[in-house]
Amino acid sequence: MNVSAYRRRNRLPRFLLDLLASVPSRGEGLNIWLFKVARYLWAFRTEKEIIELLYAVTDGLPVKPGEIERAVERSKACAWDPAHARQAISQPAWPKTNIQARAAVIAKGGGLADLWEASPVSIKDDQSRTEELIDRLFAQNPLLCCGRTAFSFVTRTREEWRGKLSAQQFIVPSPMTARRGPTKEGKDSAHALSITGPRQYLVVEQDAGSTDEQAAVLLHLSEHAPLVLALHSGGKSVRGWFACFNGAERTIRSFMEYAVSLGADHATWTRSQFVRMPDGTRENGNRQTVFYFNPENLR
Repeated sequence: MNVSAYRRRNRLPRFLLDLLASVPSRGEGLNIWLFKVARYLWAFRTEKEIIELLYAVTDGLPVKPGEIERAVERSKACAWDPAHARQAISQPAWPKTNIQARAAVIAKGGGLADLWEASPVSIKDDQSRTEELIDRLFAQNPLLCCGRTAFSFVTRTREEWRGKLSAQQFIVPSPMTARRGPTKEGKDSAHALSITGPRQYLVVEQDAGSTDEQAAVLLHLSEHAPLVLALHSGGKSVRGWFACFNGAERTIRSFMEYAVSLGADHATWTRSQFVRMPDGTRENGNRQTVFYFNPENLR
């Protein structure tokens, strides 16, 4: 049965009715709740019907102008279907590395030391800053999916994670909307795309080149998007966190395509993709040291 037929013939399922009956207050995750409910509703209602329903259930709450419409628009790209599989969204192929363009960027200069010196927040000691950084990166006690490995992970509130984050190797760079949810294969997981909230950070990773060359690319990309944080993986690479709060998906996609053309790995485009924990601990014991932090680019 196609989705259109499913909409016509079925009422809303119990779990979705329960979600609609448990609207959080402003400051307790209302925006993420709107996104989560909207992506489920796409399987049963039209865009206009979803917006009208969300306005009805949030009547009396301080909903910001356009907030519901934005949540519905963003949720369409990962709309849920009755089989718990993400609907295929047509996207152009990722570009190949433009070797000449990458070389030109690197030739302009700038390396890991320059990235460190450019940091608005001075980082001159060996103190772990994981807890402080996560407080700044993720406000209001959201649900965060973190793991010691890619196979040992859990989703907890930020406060439940307090004091434990420096020992983690990975984190999903956007808050989660629930502690567990269905994967595209229908399995229950704490690390599923279906429960990953709106994109907050786009992480640019590169596998090729020296750390100085990778830092030069990140410095160049910071002229095109707000670089919030850069860290060393504890291995052979430098990763940059770029803020994309409230950004249009097509604009973010264009930036990512440009980054990929300069040698970035497109795997981190997936919202649920694990990335290195800032100042966390790699499996081999190496620290994932932060070299750059700019809190002014957080909002």
